Amino acid sequence: MMETKSPFLDTLFMLRKDECITIFSDLKEISKKEEQDVADYFESEFEKERLEFLSDQISCNKETAVWAAKVVYHSAQLLLIRENTAKDLSILIPQYKGTRDISSVLSADLSLRFLPQIIVTLQATDPEDPLIKLLENILHQFHYSGVGFDLDLEKIDWEEELKERTYRKLYLERIVEKKAYKLAEIPYINQLLMAEFGMYKDIFWRELKNVNS
Repeated sequence: MMETKSPFLDTLFMLRKDECITIFSDLKEISKKEEQDVADYFESEFEKERLEFLSDQISCNKETAVWAAKVVYHSAQLLLIRENTAKDLSILIPQYKGTRDISSVLSADLSLRFLPQIIVTLQATDPEDPLIKLLENILHQFHYSGVGFDLDLEKIDWEEELKERTYRKLYLERIVEKKAYKLAEIPYINQLLMAEFGMYKDIFWRELKNVNS
C-alpha cells in the first residue's frame, strides 16, 4: 500500500505495519472520503486476520473499525497537541454506542490493540490526564485489546464472556502471547488454559501455576 496523502489512513497503515505513528502539528479533521478509505482498508485487514480465526462466519464491522481507528488516531495526536482540547475530548474520543459482539470486538481490535501503549505514554507524562480515564473506559469495554494491560475485570462473567468458541480461542491465545498472569490466574480461564496445554503445559507456559477454583 502506497501513501495516500490521507493523514488518517497513512497514520493507521504505518501503525499496523511498523508500530510507529506520525504526530502532526495540529488536529486534522477527518473527511468522509478518509473514513470510507479507512473502512475499506480495515475490511481488507480483517479478512487477512480472519484466516487465523478458523471461522468464516465472522465479518468485519466497518462502522466499529472506523470508530476504533478514530479513537487511536486522535489519542495519538493528543499525546502532543493539547492546547484548547479539554472541552473536545469527549467529541474526539467518543464512547462506543453500538452492539458489542464478536464481530465488533475483533473489528475494533484492529486499532485498539495499540491503545495500551498510548495510555502508558500518557501516564508517564501526566497520571492525572483526563484522557487516560476515557481510554481506560474504552479498554474495559473492549478488554480483548487490553490483554496484558492492568485492567480491573473482576465483574466479568467469564463463562458468559468466552462462550463463543472462536472468541474463546483468540482470547486464550492472546493471554498466552502477552503472558497475562492476572487473567491466566482467574480460575475459569486457568482451567481453560490447562485443558488447552495438556501434557505440553511446560512448553507453552512453564511458570503458570494451576489455580484451584
